[in-house]
Amino acid sequence: MTGEPRIEVLPDPAATSRAAAEAIADALAGAVARRGRADWATTGGSTPVGIYRELAVAPLRDQVPWRAVHVWWGDDRYVPRDHPLSNVLPLDQVLVSASAKAGLSGTGEYAVDVDTGVEPGVPIPVANIHAPPMGAAIGLAAGPEWAAKEYGDRLRDAGLPASDAGFPIFDLVLLGMGGDGHVMSVFPGSALFESQDWVAAVPAPTHIEPHVARISLNPGFLGAARIPIVVALGEGKAEALAAVFGDERDVHRWPAQLARREGAVWFLDRAAAAKLPASLRE
Repeated sequence: MTGEPRIEVLPDPAATSRAAAEAIADALAGAVARRGRADWATTGGSTPVGIYRELAVAPLRDQVPWRAVHVWWGDDRYVPRDHPLSNVLPLDQVLVSASAKAGLSGTGEYAVDVDTGVEPGVPIPVANIHAPPMGAAIGLAAGPEWAAKEYGDRLRDAGLPASDAGFPIFDLVLLGMGGDGHVMSVFPGSALFESQDWVAAVPAPTHIEPHVARISLNPGFLGAARIPIVVALGEGKAEALAAVFGDERDVHRWPAQLARREGAVWFLDRAAAAKLPASLRE
């Protein structure tokens, strides 16, 4: 998809996370109203934490029909779900408060929330949280290749509508961007650009931390997504952002340019946006 995204520059990380959370709530509610459910591919690391905090409390918590939301991941590291490097852990801890032992994650319907002082999370049904099967793969000593195949099969079984290129269409994809311009685990020069697999194993990167093997969705998912939302915070992202929005278009060199497209929205704080042309920062 061609064209340019919408760029919003906010004063600081808190304001940026709040604006992104509002856009996510609108997208999820709109998808449920349109098709009866919302399929959201989220991200990990530090990017979603502030966003999840905003979504987990009023007013946004009450604006989303959470029981109709299905959550997927753009990528994940080959570690257990409760490992600090897991991309699933921030959602478990912040958005759904998975310590609540309920049929619905974090509903607060069970006393454990009161006993532990955990804020009840949003009521996404456990069956709607489609975490990559890293724990199962590790338990079987099957490797990330097995986890990638299993996750691809789950996506096929979900019956999402497909793009002209054959990729499932997510209503929303939330992305962070690495300092090298990567998104998901699609790194510069990634072999995933040549792959037809929906989900593929990715060797541990040597040029950027963490040096952990992982799985990732195919780059084609970003072209198919209804709304890609990218969040970038801090001066450490400024150089990469300047390149991503520069004159040279080369997604193999700057994979984040996959989300430099019509329909996408980029939420940046001032530090991250500092090296963009003034016309893009206004």
